[in-house]
Amino acid sequence: MDVIIGSDRVRIEKAVFFDLLENSVVNGRAPYRRALETSEITYSDLLALSRKAEVPHPLFFAPVPVVQAQLRLKNEKLLQGVVPDTFTISTRAQVQLRDVELIIKDLLRKQSLAKKHDPTLTKNQIVGLLRRPGTSVNEDAQLLLDALHLDMDAIRATRTKDAALELIIARLEANQLLISRSVRGFMPQLIEVRFSGMTVRDSKVPYIFLAGGDHGDFQEPVGRQIFTLVLMAVLVARGIFAPVSYDASSTAVDAGREYDIVGEILMPSDELERVKFASLEEVKIAADRFKVTPSAITVRAMRLARLSAEQAIGYLAELEAEFRGRPKPSPRQPKPVNAIRKYSGNELTSRMLRAVDEGRLSEREFCRVVCLNRIGPSKISELKAAVQ
Repeated sequence: MDVIIGSDRVRIEKAVFFDLLENSVVNGRAPYRRALETSEITYSDLLALSRKAEVPHPLFFAPVPVVQAQLRLKNEKLLQGVVPDTFTISTRAQVQLRDVELIIKDLLRKQSLAKKHDPTLTKNQIVGLLRRPGTSVNEDAQLLLDALHLDMDAIRATRTKDAALELIIARLEANQLLISRSVRGFMPQLIEVRFSGMTVRDSKVPYIFLAGGDHGDFQEPVGRQIFTLVLMAVLVARGIFAPVSYDASSTAVDAGREYDIVGEILMPSDELERVKFASLEEVKIAADRFKVTPSAITVRAMRLARLSAEQAIGYLAELEAEFRGRPKPSPRQPKPVNAIRKYSGNELTSRMLRAVDEGRLSEREFCRVVCLNRIGPSKISELKAAVQ
């Protein structure tokens, strides 16, 4: 195919162009699809596509064997952080690596930065903690709670689910589990697939990435994020690092041990024995008490035989109808410093700010890796105030 540079044309291998971009974030963009159809592309479009896909543009002019070798290296680096298969619960949703490739790369860079500039980091005690299943789900749940020093009574005593979410995040981050949350416009790529999040491997600072709140189903966002966050903490403890997709409202009986561990942590079986589920209103009251979604507690009650499958399906149908009918909130754009703190994670941001203060990390490098150059050095003091 031809690359058009002014009035000149330069030949490149179409196979090289395809291999470099087909499994990237730009594979659906008009200039790429048009180039495949016409076998030509302007140099400016090629540069734009290469920058967006984070592909060094000289590679387009390289021989096929060189390109294949580079692609193998790229995939090896990505797979250090996650496996290619999606971890799913009661759903068929799948995530391709290209859907989250730039986010994985960015989180891997942040992990490397933390390990390079923070001498206080130690081997993570949560990674692999539950790799060998205990004698019961109850035992696994308690082992993880004890390791995290996570007091579920304190979680439930919070006034709102937002406060409960922040408290859980704080406890996970206190155990060197870095938490990154989706913030549109402050990540290296848009998320164009529906999934719950992902866990990114590291022996010291594994990352948990939360993809967002409203997944288009009838989950209220914060309650769903609480369930997702605890689920992914369980996966880290099980040594599972992958994109995660689950349907919290599914009544499937084969959800798996991880799902049941999360259920035991958030909605303990012995406590649910004392809860009434005679009406949907009682279900909602219980959901507020346990800081989960009404649909999650409905499914949990069904799995514990506190509700029949018929009752559970009826409640879920009512919840779905309510969700469809409620007004959709308008998204608000956060302040840049708050968006950076949310996406990079409070713990990573705080540790790297300390490295800047102590002269182990330059302000320029901090702004490049932690802030993705969304703010400059002059705004670091404002960011510092936001993480206090």
